[in-house]
Amino acid sequence: MTEGLLVLPSAIETARSHCPIPEQAPLGVIEEVHGPVIDILCSRLPPLHQAVYVCLDGERYTFEVHRHLDASRARAIALHRTAGLRRLLPVFDSGGPLQIPVTPDCLGRLLDLFGHPLDGGPALTSTEFRPIVAPPAPLSEAMGMGEILPTGIKVIDLLCPFVRGGKTGLFGGAGVGKTVLIMEFMNAIVRLHQGVSVFAGVGERIREGHELWHDMHDAGVMPRSLMVFGQMDESPGVRFRIGLSALTYAEYLRDHVAKEVLFLMDNAFRFVQAGSELSGLLGRMPATVGYQPTLLSEVAELQERISSTRSGNITAVEAVYVPADDMTDPAVGAILAHLDTTVILSRNQAAKGIYPAVDPLASGSRMMDRVTLGDRHYRVAQTVREHLARYRELEDIIAMLGIEALSEADRRTVLRARLLERYLTQPFFVVADHTGIAGASVPLATTLTDCEDFIQGTYDDLPEDRCYMRAGMEGVR
Repeated sequence: MTEGLLVLPSAIETARSHCPIPEQAPLGVIEEVHGPVIDILCSRLPPLHQAVYVCLDGERYTFEVHRHLDASRARAIALHRTAGLRRLLPVFDSGGPLQIPVTPDCLGRLLDLFGHPLDGGPALTSTEFRPIVAPPAPLSEAMGMGEILPTGIKVIDLLCPFVRGGKTGLFGGAGVGKTVLIMEFMNAIVRLHQGVSVFAGVGERIREGHELWHDMHDAGVMPRSLMVFGQMDESPGVRFRIGLSALTYAEYLRDHVAKEVLFLMDNAFRFVQAGSELSGLLGRMPATVGYQPTLLSEVAELQERISSTRSGNITAVEAVYVPADDMTDPAVGAILAHLDTTVILSRNQAAKGIYPAVDPLASGSRMMDRVTLGDRHYRVAQTVREHLARYRELEDIIAMLGIEALSEADRRTVLRARLLERYLTQPFFVVADHTGIAGASVPLATTLTDCEDFIQGTYDDLPEDRCYMRAGMEGVR
């Protein structure tokens, strides 16, 4: 230990000859490098979550302290790629936790974990910096969930409505439309509520991020949106902290720019995966199903920051990958505990051409009660769900014996359920250029009126294709 500290002066002089190093006294030197985790031999121990850095070849490499190994050694996670790092490099203290620049000019930009531009534009010019690791809003300032937040998407507003200031999870695999649905939510917040959107790309593939950025520009929602990306090929430390960085921007926009902020995360499961990677590298024993023992607290640290105050609301929509379609997975359960609305995207629905591919029976909201929704909305939603549930029960009989084997009442229920299923499809604004169908936003009152007409048999003689990918049913006849 003493031997490492003795070589510190010569290591600093060697480094100064290659890159600009501040004149302040170093905190210590790198003792070991374990992939994205480094051990620091310290002259003084930095606090937990302190940002420290090294200078190498003119570049600044930032680390976050996560563990004190003993009285003079700390373990930190890298927030950059670690190629080129070596033992005995001097480590400097940044003076506090990782901070990012916040400014209203961040809207319309594509940024990384540190607030640096990824879109080729100029750097953010700001005199205000906020730490990404911060406590949630105090209880005295926090506001409870508000009323229903209309999105203009029929199946969402009817069967699993969003809550202003609440959290919604989109559960589904690849190719079922999670990203398109997220983009449409961003479009709805900008168009219907004059709000802003913050998108956190956690472990995003560069192809997906590039397509999403251009699609948002084409849809015209980028000027009121901010995208913060931590890509899949970056250090797990970046994927672990990118959600908090994006949340810091969302909190700033809520307090200074807009009353309505939509916070979107794709994908919350990759945040858990990054924490699991780091947990093993930090020396923690794995817990249930190999996940980190700190799973619940790490998820809570992120989710509890998503809150509304007197200044405005943050409404969250999070895409969640379900491993092996197992909803009892510990990671899924930890995230589910914080959600108000659950939207399950079904591959069976997508295979039938039903988009958005929402499973109307598996999806739901904690706000589905008469007090919140009102008698009419609650009654229509329950009746629609009953028709669709009965249709699903009879599908096997229809496949084996044909619809003629059903009773007259069941045939009528199946007919109306099939019409309702196709009515709940909808063309989206953000993919209008690809589909050739103009996007549509449908008010909740229109959806309720149309569903009542379907249930009462008004459209029993209408061909199913006349209900597919429509806005409202007004003028269909």
